[in-house]
Amino acid sequence: MELFDLSGKVAIVTGSTRGIGRAIAERLAEHGAKVAISSRKAGPCDEVAAGINARRPGAAIAFPANISSKDDLARLVEETRAAFGRIDILVCNAASNPYFGPMSGISDEAFHKILGNNIVSNHWLIHMVAPEMAERRDGSIVIVSSIGGLRGSSLLGAYAISKAADMQLARNLAHELSPSNIRVNCIAPGLVKTDFARALWDTPEAERRSSEATPLRRLGEPDDIAGAAVFLASRAGAWMTGQTIVVDGGQTS
Repeated sequence: MELFDLSGKVAIVTGSTRGIGRAIAERLAEHGAKVAISSRKAGPCDEVAAGINARRPGAAIAFPANISSKDDLARLVEETRAAFGRIDILVCNAASNPYFGPMSGISDEAFHKILGNNIVSNHWLIHMVAPEMAERRDGSIVIVSSIGGLRGSSLLGAYAISKAADMQLARNLAHELSPSNIRVNCIAPGLVKTDFARALWDTPEAERRSSEATPLRRLGEPDDIAGAAVFLASRAGAWMTGQTIVVDGGQTS
């Protein structure tokens, strides 16, 4: 367990009240980290934090924040430092996809929202936590991207563009931050059974069709992604930066 031990570490996980983000936060806490739970609404944040604290007293705080608000993100960072004294791990998981269809039909508003929430908010948050990580010469930043960023799409084009940009953001920042021993990586999930992707799997026929596209013949579960996040956050991933780990049941193989 030593390679994966996160005792004494503090993590912020955005979009951590359900799905992949919740699984990541819970598994980070299980491996010893203290975690800040964040999403837009206070109630779900409180619920997830209470569940973690019931198993590991004092391991979680709840702080609602809208990723489109730079001020909200700054307060999230400040509240986490106030509660736990430091930030060692940042998981940028929250994202938006308000449009499904060809690029020719997307409104400017929707396009800007996708790019802002899925790229710019990550840029803001990373640069809010990087200075203190640099002072300690230790930190791990994980961006949850998507296999959508690895290939074209006729229906999820703007989302795919944002997720490809997240991979490049990790590569660029790995070069900028690695001299301070801050690692920046992406995880690119395939189709995972979450509310966010429900439209793609919520009927038996849709799930069967999507499962048949993967060599493992099943869709992902949130915990399938959480393990990769624990690896990247811990000493087990100490020599990995600027990379994208694809976790998709073999779909892109």
